[in-house]
Parts: sequence; structure tokens; C-alpha cells
Amino acid sequence: MDKFRMMFQFLQSNQESFMNGICGIMALASAQMYTSFEFNCPCMPEYNYTYGIGLLTIPPIWFFMLGFVMNNNVSVLAEEWKRPTGKRKKDPTILRYMFCSITQRSLIAPAVWVSVTLMDGKSFLCAFSINLDLEKITGNYSLFRGMSEAERVRLLARIPCKDLFDQQEIRVAASRYIKCFSQACGWMFLLMMTLTAFLIRAIRPCFTQAAFLKTKYWSHYIDIERKMFDDTCKEHAKSFAKVCIQQYFEGISGEIRSFHGHRSSKYDSDDEDEDKRKSDEEKLLGIRAQDDMNKVLWNWHTCKPALALRKDEIDGENNGQLNGVANGAANGFVKGHTPEVEKREWAVYYSKV
Repeated sequence: MDKFRMMFQFLQSNQESFMNGICGIMALASAQMYTSFEFNCPCMPEYNYTYGIGLLTIPPIWFFMLGFVMNNNVSVLAEEWKRPTGKRKKDPTILRYMFCSITQRSLIAPAVWVSVTLMDGKSFLCAFSINLDLEKITGNYSLFRGMSEAERVRLLARIPCKDLFDQQEIRVAASRYIKCFSQACGWMFLLMMTLTAFLIRAIRPCFTQAAFLKTKYWSHYIDIERKMFDDTCKEHAKSFAKVCIQQYFEGISGEIRSFHGHRSSKYDSDDEDEDKRKSDEEKLLGIRAQDDMNKVLWNWHTCKPALALRKDEIDGENNGQLNGVANGAANGFVKGHTPEVEKREWAVYYSKV
């Protein structure tokens, strides 16, 4: 269990590896599903084409939508797209980068399904058997002599079914012909997908490297900010619940002692309990009421802070240091020396991508 827990924590900390692993599992699952899938062509002229093309297109669409569902960045993208502007501007390039990243991962499993289906050739055989020219393939121009057009189409539709087509030699020749064409389409599809991926990987850094780095950085920032906000809310909720329960039991115990007429005595808590209580109080961050917390959450949604960080010089924790700097400056002026004053540091982000 410890090993699985460590692996799960590693995957959570490295989301990119986690999503790549999910994409690989989905690709293997698509291939395994096709091999275990029992292909049953209806062998009817009205339904052969629909069944064969549907088998080639509908499962990839399902895998593509499943890839979006299993990707955690979809909710981040939706929140960033629909949030009010507030003090933080929306950058369309970041939204495009996140959408393209999600789409690329979601396309892996559908591409595997289409490749395996084309290499196998059964869907093509079912879909296009009625369009075969058996007389040209077999060289027997008297094969359909005496048959009407409807009977000829009905006979061609039975080629994918072994039990319904009597002439096995003709069936084998037709199946090989269509499967050869299907495999050629499969190799062309793989070549096209590989070439597209190569061009995206090779050409994009040559022209838009700076813009790519900026969009990648701020997309990671949005994801990390969301995770840290969720973790902070969880810690605050845990501390809020703990302090609320402690106060409840302390109030109940005081009422019980006063009801029974016992003298209320105050005991000094241990140092460890006192430290824990102080740490819980600190984690509340000054928010001790439900209405205040609701206001904080509403403000975070409607008006996120601007991406402009400054080093505050008026901090309760740094008051002593500021007093020391002020005293040193005064002493320096008295002695005729110019003190070195710490400058404010600003980090402002302007996206012009």
C-alpha cells in the first residue's frame, strides 16, 4: 500500500506525467477493445455502409470525448474562460494553449483506434463490398450473367459473411483486395499523423519560442494557483471545524458544570495543546465567520488579484526590521552618512502575445 500511495502522490505532483500515462492507458485500451470486439457485419445492402463507417468513426469520437472528461485541465480551462475579468485580464493565447494541449492528448486514443481498424480492414470490407467489380477482379465476366441489379448488390453485400457467400475463392479475392486498400489508407493515416506531429514539434519553437514560453508559464501558473487555493481552503476548513468543535465542547462543559453547581475551575493546558491551538488560529487567517468566508470566496471568483506582486514594507512581522532601518537611517544622517534604503521590488506581467 505504501508503494501505491507513493506512486499516486508522484503522479499527483507531476500532472504532465500523469496525463501522459492516462493517454497511454487509453490508447492501449482502445486497441484491446478492438481486438476483443466481435465484428458482425449485417451483410445487407441497406446497412453495410452505415455499420462499417460507424465502426470507424463513432468509437474514436467517444474516445476523444472521454479524453476531455478525464483531463483535469478542462475544468481549469472552463473556469478561466468564464470567470469575470476583474483586476486580471484574460489572455486568449493561454486559453488556446491549454485547449490545444488537452486536444492533443485526447486525440491519441482515437488515432490508435482508427489505425487498428484500418489495418484490420474488416470495416472497409463491410462498408465497400457492394461497390466491388468482381468481374474485373476475378476475370470472370459471366459471373453475374442473368442477375438483376438488386440481386447483384445483395450478393456483393454477403461477401463479409463466410456462411452466406458460397463461392469462397471469389470471397477471398475480394476480401484481400479491399483489405489491401484499407491497409494502404491506414499507413497513409499514420504517416500523416506522424508528419503533423513532427511539424508541430519542430517548427513551432523556431518562430514563436518566446510566446510559447510565456503561454506555457502562465498556463502552469493558473493550474498551480488553483491547486494552492484549493489546498488553502481545505486547511482553513479543517482549522475552522476544529476550532468550532473545541469551542462548542468548551461551552457545553461550562454549562454542565454551572448546571450541577460545581465550581468552575480553569486548568492550564499543556504547551503542546496551546501550540496546536495557536497554529489552528493562525490557519484561520483572520476569517472566523461564515459570512466572511463566503465573501472571500465570492471576491476570489469575481475579482481575482492582479498579477503584480510587490514586497510589502508594512508587515506586522517586519515592523521590528523597519524600525531598525529607520533608526539606522536617522543615526546615519546624524553622523553625515547616507544610508542604504531597501528598494521596493515589483514584478508585473503584461501579456502582449
